[in-house]
Amino acid sequence: MMHPMRPLLSILLIFGSTIMVNLDTALANPSERLRPPAYPIVAHNPYYSLWSSTDDLTESEVHHWTEVPMPLRSMLRVDGQAYRLMGAVPAQIPAATQLGVEVTATRTIYSFEVDHLLVTLTFLTPCLPADMILVSRPITYVTWEIESMNGQERAIELYFEASAHIAADSRRQMVEWDYPAAEGLEVVKVGTVDQPILGKAGDDVRIDWGYLHLAVDSSSGGRVWSGSSQQALPEFAETGALPPMDPSYTQDRLRDGQTALAARFAGTVSTGKPFNRWVMLGYDERYAVELFNERLLPYWRTEAKDFLELLQSAGNEFEAIRRRCIDFDHTFYAEAKMVGGWRYAKLCALVFRQCMAAHIVVVDQKGRPLCFSKENASNGSMGTVDVFYPASPFFLHQNPELMKAQTTPIFEYAAMERWPWPYAPHDIGKYPLANGQTYGGGEVSEDRQMPIEESGNMVLMAAAISAVEGNTDYADTYWDLITQWADYLVEKGYDPENQLCTDDFAGHLASNANLSLKAIMAVGAYGKMCAMRGEAKRAAVYSKEAQSMMAQWLEAADNGTHYRLAFDQEDTWSLKYNLVWDPLLNLGLGTEAILKKELAFYKTVTQPYGLPLDNRMPYAKLDWILWMAGILEDPVEFDALFLPVYRFVDETPNRMPLTDWYWTPTGQGHIFKARSVVGGVLMRMLYFKMKRQGSVQVFR
Repeated sequence: MMHPMRPLLSILLIFGSTIMVNLDTALANPSERLRPPAYPIVAHNPYYSLWSSTDDLTESEVHHWTEVPMPLRSMLRVDGQAYRLMGAVPAQIPAATQLGVEVTATRTIYSFEVDHLLVTLTFLTPCLPADMILVSRPITYVTWEIESMNGQERAIELYFEASAHIAADSRRQMVEWDYPAAEGLEVVKVGTVDQPILGKAGDDVRIDWGYLHLAVDSSSGGRVWSGSSQQALPEFAETGALPPMDPSYTQDRLRDGQTALAARFAGTVSTGKPFNRWVMLGYDERYAVELFNERLLPYWRTEAKDFLELLQSAGNEFEAIRRRCIDFDHTFYAEAKMVGGWRYAKLCALVFRQCMAAHIVVVDQKGRPLCFSKENASNGSMGTVDVFYPASPFFLHQNPELMKAQTTPIFEYAAMERWPWPYAPHDIGKYPLANGQTYGGGEVSEDRQMPIEESGNMVLMAAAISAVEGNTDYADTYWDLITQWADYLVEKGYDPENQLCTDDFAGHLASNANLSLKAIMAVGAYGKMCAMRGEAKRAAVYSKEAQSMMAQWLEAADNGTHYRLAFDQEDTWSLKYNLVWDPLLNLGLGTEAILKKELAFYKTVTQPYGLPLDNRMPYAKLDWILWMAGILEDPVEFDALFLPVYRFVDETPNRMPLTDWYWTPTGQGHIFKARSVVGGVLMRMLYFKMKRQGSVQVFR
């Protein structure tokens, strides 16, 4: 269990503002607390994504999002007595008293009391979406800030280790390590002997090519080391030192995470003389993905020729990056709190790194950034349209260039002769191999395709990019395809044939009322883009078509107190999340009356942990609820949808990276975890950002 905050507050009162600054203001307000299902530790991309699933950092080992253990451990010796700061072993070493933990957009901050020392351990992942280079750097800073609470000078030694398993898929693999030379840094790296670059694809797999690096500042007095964790941990606990290195011992087979990279520091701490140290934990994936049989480099390679140069830049920039991240975290939190309250702000901060960590940013042969999502805890599909669609509020709010970097590969794939269908693809491959759609019938048959879903998604995202940027420059590049899909939706979209939608786990459904809404919104959005392009007559044609479809929808979907799941199914209902585009893009389709009727009905079917997706099963999709809640001006109406979701996040028994699919009566998660779609939580931030720009239609 997490320790109460009262001891921390007492410390802050006694020792003043310096400690307050070091612990960050977010830790000083115990009334604004969210218990995450799991805590992001190192969160960069689908392969480099590590989490802690207990509230106390010493209760368990860090694991990959797939739940494979990949331990990170830290110990502190104070005047010869060792304490665990991180990790469940060595179990015989006493754990430090954890005072609190806080998750911000870019940091996870733990505070401890260790024998009259105040210790702040921070995992800083500088995923700032506005900075394409920085967001693509696979480097997390681990920092320790240690201050005296009683004024006495204390001798301390600090230890950190990272499992070599981070660089391997299974314990059967052989790994090797090396100590590359880098000016200003001490560096050790580890990777598999075989290095099967881009050798596998799928969901429950981990990277086994490239190299995990641990680096320390040479001027800090730190030393790096590699070898058996079972030797290093007891040696440090007993003596404060690391075992001697055997130059001939450079390879080993992984066994239960025993092989590790380690760093050790030593010094003293007293009043006015804090002990501050940092390490960089980075992963050089070499080639990141394959796109139509061409291997692509991570985007950071446009700035650095190799990983050692990247480490040197990251080391030199540490203090500037740390300050940028602190400023960003405070600004982001303040904006989220302003539009949705502190609970909403806490949830936005929690989903921030999870959303980014389900993507990777690479550079293509033309020098452009491309961003690919991985469909975690599903089938491992890559660049799935109906996965980056629910996450789109995150990218549209933070940096539309990252939204374009996701839609561009789909547009260009659909323009190839090899794509045989008149509608948009579902995906572009199976991560990390983007060599063509693998879901359903792929390029071979129309089995399990999603024609209305994906075509509507692509048209809507093109329109959203245009709305955010105030022009159609990006859409113009792919205008023929966008027009083709809009025309397909005019022909096929109003009364969808028996097919899947993004909620494919619910199975095929004909005359899907919510899917029909998507088509109507997309046709209207196409008309909006036509108007932005100065094509007034064409805009009028498509706007009129959308209004006609909407009039038919109102009659066919009406079920008295609410609207149906499917046109031909009486006394059914569903969450109509696709209607958000009417106010968001100011389409003028008159859906405010639909929203008011639906909201009144939703209150009668909401469960303790949220509104179910529809009447068929009592499970919810967190992203869709937050989409709908995001456009509600009335805080009472917003809270009616949002607060049960917040309660689910805070109370769910599943200790794993946040799921988006769960049972509303119990709060039990259902299969999905660590997925990018949680970026949909930022719909409210996007809505109010666009409202400030004067581009939304306000529903009151």
